[in-house]
Amino acid sequence: MSAHEGPAPSLWASLKEALHGTEQDFTEVPVGRAILLLAVPMVLEMLMESVFAIVDVFFVSRLGAEAIATVGLTESILALLYALGMGLSIGATAMIARRTGEKDPDAAARVAVQTIILGVLVSLPIAVAGVVFAQPLLSLLGGSPWVVEHGFRYTQILLGGNVIILLLFLINAIFRGVGDAAVSMRVLGLANALNILLCPCLVLGLGPFPELGVVGAATATTIGRGAGVCYQFYRLFRGTHRVVIRREHLRFEPATMLAMLRLSGSATFQTLLGTASWTVLVRIVASAGSAAVAGYTIGMRIIVFALLPSWGMSNAAATLVGQNLGARQPERAEQAVWRAGFYNMVFLGLVGLGFILFAEPLIATFTREPPVAAVAVRCLRVVSAGFLFYAYGMVLTQALNGAGDTTTPMLLNLLCFWGIELPLAWLLSRPLGMGPTGAFAAIAAAFSVFALLGVWVFRRGRWKQHRV
Repeated sequence: MSAHEGPAPSLWASLKEALHGTEQDFTEVPVGRAILLLAVPMVLEMLMESVFAIVDVFFVSRLGAEAIATVGLTESILALLYALGMGLSIGATAMIARRTGEKDPDAAARVAVQTIILGVLVSLPIAVAGVVFAQPLLSLLGGSPWVVEHGFRYTQILLGGNVIILLLFLINAIFRGVGDAAVSMRVLGLANALNILLCPCLVLGLGPFPELGVVGAATATTIGRGAGVCYQFYRLFRGTHRVVIRREHLRFEPATMLAMLRLSGSATFQTLLGTASWTVLVRIVASAGSAAVAGYTIGMRIIVFALLPSWGMSNAAATLVGQNLGARQPERAEQAVWRAGFYNMVFLGLVGLGFILFAEPLIATFTREPPVAAVAVRCLRVVSAGFLFYAYGMVLTQALNGAGDTTTPMLLNLLCFWGIELPLAWLLSRPLGMGPTGAFAAIAAAFSVFALLGVWVFRRGRWKQHRV
């Protein structure tokens, strides 16, 4: 029986299949079902990725403000590493999805090996710099004498072991590219479970464990992520029905590596542009005082958490584009993107409406300080007004990435966030006297322009001819 015959499975059956892992061919299964089977585990994967920092801060907060500052400052450094990992992952997913769509599992396995080699090579200089320069980096970021003297070990462990972070990103990108999204989800589930169990034991010295303080948080996180990477290698070499690495694949291929670097270079710059724009935006908001910064921080944390499921949907669209282009079905790839964009718009539209209607009680669970709450409520309501646009923008740009066109999303990020959002935020906030509200309005405006330009570029269809 073909994928198009027989009664359609129930929603519950499809959800169970998505979580367990599916053997469906995503170039043949109905588009709506393909999106569901890929998006569910990818959404959960994105949510679990955010848990690491939350767990660390939760237990380290028992140690005082200086320990929390150590985690916060190190996270600001790691944000650049995450951007690098995401950029490299985009190139890996695009190439592996294309080979998978072409029904060439050997080529997909060879690309997977080059992906792993690239991750190791990139991590080495970062590890050396992180271990040697941890204290100067913390001092440069404004760390207190206590943080520089006692907290640098936390930074050394995480940056020294950055190969684990990069491999976790990159090997999960391999699984997403071949369509094994449930494996990626389980990897992060294992890593998070170990981190949650070990973090309180090593930070606070529970039972037979030593009391390591803030260093214990870094140790627990590294062990948890390391276990996840071990499971990834087990699945890669044991094999799934989609990809298996064998001895003959274990060789260096300069041409494949260069092709991946071309894709990942602009993709990395793309993610760095987005990350850095938020940092500059904080500086603009900071001119209105500490209450404005606190309100902005609370509001944006809620917003970013709400956007994580949308990133999962966008990643599903990227995989479907790559695989269907590999299968020479560009029209089906386009259909999948518009469908995923619509689903994302419905989801984020409902979330945005909820934020607008219930902003005050939601913010009240985070702060009782009236000046902070007032800014946070405005942030939530104004930025949410752009959700309908951003829902489509996220899917369309990830679809372009999945097609191997990583330059266009980079240019869109540069124009919308650096050419429009930041200048507009400064203009509205300072000369026009709108304060933080001006910055929030600029975010919504940039979201909207980002989506409209994304629609225009995607409809032109040049991505369909892009070779990977």
